Amino acid sequence: MRRLTVEHRTQYHYAEPVHFGQHRLMLRPRDSHGLRLHSAKLTLSPTGNVRYVYDIFGNSIALVDFHTGGTELLIESVLELDVYSTPELDGLIDPAAVTYPFVYSSDDRFDASQMVTRHYADDGEVKAWVSAFVVPGRPVDTLDLLNTLNAAVHERFTYNARYEEGTQPPAKTLALGSGTCRDFALLFIEAVRELGFAARFVTGYLYTPHLDLSLDQEFRGAGATHAWAEVYLPGAGWIAFDPTNALVGTDHLVRVAVVRDPRQASPIGGTFSGSATAFLSMDVAVFVSSRPAPPWPEPEISIMPLGARPEPIPSSAGGAEPPKEENALPEDEASEEALDGERSLPAAPACEGTSIAGEILPEAVISPSAPITVETASPGAADGVPDEDGPAILDVASIEAQASEADGADTARL
Repeated sequence: MRRLTVEHRTQYHYAEPVHFGQHRLMLRPRDSHGLRLHSAKLTLSPTGNVRYVYDIFGNSIALVDFHTGGTELLIESVLELDVYSTPELDGLIDPAAVTYPFVYSSDDRFDASQMVTRHYADDGEVKAWVSAFVVPGRPVDTLDLLNTLNAAVHERFTYNARYEEGTQPPAKTLALGSGTCRDFALLFIEAVRELGFAARFVTGYLYTPHLDLSLDQEFRGAGATHAWAEVYLPGAGWIAFDPTNALVGTDHLVRVAVVRDPRQASPIGGTFSGSATAFLSMDVAVFVSSRPAPPWPEPEISIMPLGARPEPIPSSAGGAEPPKEENALPEDEASEEALDGERSLPAAPACEGTSIAGEILPEAVISPSAPITVETASPGAADGVPDEDGPAILDVASIEAQASEADGADTARL
């Protein structure tokens, strides 16, 4: 298990005041047996009303309606969470699926049908590439095959930071021999789908321990938004494969959302209305820090003889109710009413290529028993928006932020 703090800051700059339309944020991971979310803080400027919904895949989505316009838009997320590694897969995979090829059960095949189907047509490039790893009529260990494909993408393709929006088709990645993490994830997904596996796209964060710095016993890590794949194996479930770094089921990966196709994984999307030339720039910074997790308290267990009755709980002289158990986790759903843009919520993910240098964001300070609230700042721009010639409605696409390469040859590929 690894205790991490994730700080993710995105800021848009405009040449003149604009109106902000509704924004969709995919920045909050779901609590699960593989990820325990302790606390989260979302800061918005200008302020806005926030409500959460689940998308078709069960991801937590924040919908933001901003109160005012301005010349800058700030979205800042801070998370504290625990990430758990996948257990050893030996013995977990269903015996019928230990050897490839195998057949999913009828229920699994039906439910995962869209995850098995290829999504990007080509002239046979992906099939030709992945066919080199299997021999017709010769069974192979399923996990060995997937590990080999995962390592092949890592070893045979060159990582190149690419700042333009979107994910390149797998055939193009094969032709270029290079790409980014989202390109490598998609190539791996389409390759295993060609072999009949159910696979999905994952967006989240990557923790890179070799970039940790120790200062006064505080550990600061550098990371970025990241993309990888998951493959469904009967008995073992969805297993993470990161072909960019040849990782499998590791606690270095912080999963925020899972989707069928990369185009569904925008961490931030929305619109603004104003001049078509109003947009100036966007700054993104992501920091992933590791801190030692506090030791779990030893459980207090009392064993009574068979048939014995427990002692009654003494009440106070005033007849007060017996003490209630304290909830060790923050009540991050407690604050439901909107108070001038403040609401309870946590945060989290994105999609890749963000800066690993810059000013460290302030650490979230949240009481273990207090509700998590959105902290808002006053907008720093005028509310009015010029409407000569009518406003242009422009789409703010997914974050594909500027990346800064870390010094040294050991920098993780993100």
